[in-house]
Amino acid sequence: MYVSYLPSSVKSILSSFDSCFYAPTFENFVALVLGWILCRGPHTISRVIVAARAFGLTARHHSTLYRFLAEAAWCPDHVGHVVFDLLQPFLPEQVEAAVDDTLCHRTGPHLFGAGMHHDAATSTYSGSGGRRTSFAFGHNWVVFSIHVPYPWNPQRGIAVPILFRLYRSKKLCPETLYQKRTALADELLRILASWLSEAQGLDLAGDGEYACQTLLKSMPENVVFTGPMPMDAALNEPVKATTTKGPGRPRKKGKRLPSPAQRARCRKQWKRRKVSLYGREVTILIQTWVCLWYTVRGTVPVRVVLTRDPRGRLKDRAFFCTDASRSAEEILRTYCRRWKLEVAFETAKQSLGLEDPRNGWWRRPHGQCACQKKAGPQPRGRRGSRAVERTVPLVFAAYAFVVVWYFRYGRPEQDVARVRRRKPWYTLKEEPSFEDMIAALRRKFWGWQISKHPSLRPHRAKLIPLLEAAASVA
Repeated sequence: MYVSYLPSSVKSILSSFDSCFYAPTFENFVALVLGWILCRGPHTISRVIVAARAFGLTARHHSTLYRFLAEAAWCPDHVGHVVFDLLQPFLPEQVEAAVDDTLCHRTGPHLFGAGMHHDAATSTYSGSGGRRTSFAFGHNWVVFSIHVPYPWNPQRGIAVPILFRLYRSKKLCPETLYQKRTALADELLRILASWLSEAQGLDLAGDGEYACQTLLKSMPENVVFTGPMPMDAALNEPVKATTTKGPGRPRKKGKRLPSPAQRARCRKQWKRRKVSLYGREVTILIQTWVCLWYTVRGTVPVRVVLTRDPRGRLKDRAFFCTDASRSAEEILRTYCRRWKLEVAFETAKQSLGLEDPRNGWWRRPHGQCACQKKAGPQPRGRRGSRAVERTVPLVFAAYAFVVVWYFRYGRPEQDVARVRRRKPWYTLKEEPSFEDMIAALRRKFWGWQISKHPSLRPHRAKLIPLLEAAASVA
């Protein structure tokens, strides 16, 4: 097997995925994951195969590697479980997770599961141009990630996506197969909660779309959710326990309380606090109280945190947490870490070509007349469906592999010093980015490739810097 000839640090991590595949399929998985990491430029499947062959990771026919995505027997959820187990040594007892969806832009009418979706990256919600909503064609993915603290700085960390579901719009999906994004998130939440040990709990952060009763009404007991609350939310007092029993059904909620928007008009209840948000100390005004959000969480009390910018640049916002014992500062910090998942999406699209593969592309057979063009997507049944549903998990498996390898064998101080020597304008750089992590892993492979040639081995120290310099401008 080609795996046996890999560097020991790489082999020790890849061997953990052996249980997810049959032996031949495992070799294809290794070739594609490492080829994805070593590939430069657009990450189409063909270019990934070329990169894997260039480093001697596979000698199989290219159709075998294509079939790994479209036909081989393996499950992305099992791969995500292995990634979760690999990250366990770096996780605290209270695991922090985030849920969100992302749009992978695609082109072509014959892609399975593609459609027009809201494009948050190009939409605007304020500013001189006002509100503008944009839509784009592609695949929409619901993603669960876990926040992994850096071993060298536990105060900061990185989001590692581990569970994925492809969302198909109601218009283009059979009625029996359609599921809302919140229903897909609920399915993923139960899978992730089942992976936790008895001593672990889960802190889940999500945006306003996932702060709903679909996800929260029947949430597992070991999960705590933190998210935004509408300013006009209907809130009630918790019901006080009484020893007397009267006729009729016991009350489930107390009297109606002012909404967050109504409480924001009261000037006397604001308290000034200094909170660390998004890596910096900021001063904000806070109101906090415990109540029932009956339509979403039922009879379980939640803690609400109402925030205001003292300078008046930002609108008042309300947040809530299903654990009423949490402090306001802790709730805000937990919600801010949700942004790490957005960073992971951007990194995967820029560094690993998340949007580059063209799964399920269909061309008419030679000599056949072109069909009349129609508006909208025209998938050929379920052609390419398994390849579409597996490519994004495979890309993030490569992403997770880089993170795990660097956490175990990386040298953060040396890599930061290397970057600051080459780019002296990064005067505030103190920690390695994902780009630095994947560059360190590529240097490892370059050294391994050079070491296989006895004539090049003595020149290894000179060749690796040259390869790194050439790769940086490629």
